[in-house]
Amino acid sequence: MWVTSMPQVWDEEVAAKGGSAAVTPAPAAAMLGSLAGWLSRTVQPQPPPPRVCGTEGGPPVTAPRLRLRDGRHLAYCESGVPRDQARFKVVFSHGFTGSREDSVRASQEVAEELGVYMVGFDRAGYGQSDPNPNRSVKSAALDVEELADALGLGSKFYVIGISLGCHAVWGALNYIPDRIAGAAMMAPVVNYWWPGFPAELAAEVYAKQEVGDQWALRVSHHEPGILHWWMEQSWLPTSTVVAGTTPLPNARDAEIRRNMQADGTFQQKREQATQQGIHESYYRDMTVMFGKWEFDPMALPKPPCPVHLWQGDEDGLVPVVLQRYLAGKLAWVNYHELPGTGHFLSAVPGLGDTVLRTIFGHKQ
Repeated sequence: MWVTSMPQVWDEEVAAKGGSAAVTPAPAAAMLGSLAGWLSRTVQPQPPPPRVCGTEGGPPVTAPRLRLRDGRHLAYCESGVPRDQARFKVVFSHGFTGSREDSVRASQEVAEELGVYMVGFDRAGYGQSDPNPNRSVKSAALDVEELADALGLGSKFYVIGISLGCHAVWGALNYIPDRIAGAAMMAPVVNYWWPGFPAELAAEVYAKQEVGDQWALRVSHHEPGILHWWMEQSWLPTSTVVAGTTPLPNARDAEIRRNMQADGTFQQKREQATQQGIHESYYRDMTVMFGKWEFDPMALPKPPCPVHLWQGDEDGLVPVVLQRYLAGKLAWVNYHELPGTGHFLSAVPGLGDTVLRTIFGHKQ
């Protein structure tokens, strides 16, 4: 009970900077620091080594992969029209628990009509892509760039991200903007610690999360080195998103998750995503997304390409009020709010076709 009842006092580091971010009670931040120090001296809570695909004892390699400059491999999956016949070439960044096989779910007819080639990839540590112990927002963007270059997508290409995978899109807009012909984000996860958010608004929204999610994000931000240990303790409040128990206010979202859990799809996706280790996939996602970024997306200059953002107003995982605020701060973001819609946007009928027509400037 002691971890659920601390007073809501502002994170002293953030308050001193006058920034947003959220909602770590000062006693909680101090407690996490002390706990991390104690664990490093006694328990030494290191995650188990990854079971790297293609190595002895690791899962087999069954997907196409390419080798990056640092020696890692990225697994990928192509869809749409053949690469050499495409007018538009897109790199797709999957979300939390996702894989290279995810996409915007546009129809093949529209892909052929527009001439769209799309490549999804297992982000580092997911599926059959090698783990990256130095994974960051920047490395995610550079993985996108290196994948595009290895496949010969040209000097400029499009990027689409969904949910937590949108950190790679923000990274691309910051680190490689001149390579991006256009960008789309679908229900992008936000970091409550981005300085551009008003502190009071971020705190109010943060406090509406389940207690376990509040603590999982605090650990991810302040003490990422103990996240694996924290998440494995049944007596501590941990992420309902990882567990698949987050309350979902949107009826379609709730039905989708219920059906996935009933028919085994939820567990299959989890096993595929985490086969090299849950720390290398889910937990690194959490520490990258909710950790300390090198830049604030709300401080980005206008990029040399159009940027579109879709958000449901009944999203139970990404607060629509923070997305509205972000879009209001960035006049160059084309914001599309979807009424009566939740978080799982790829399942919204016809939306994948709309996304492609919109970012390529084609009307129905």
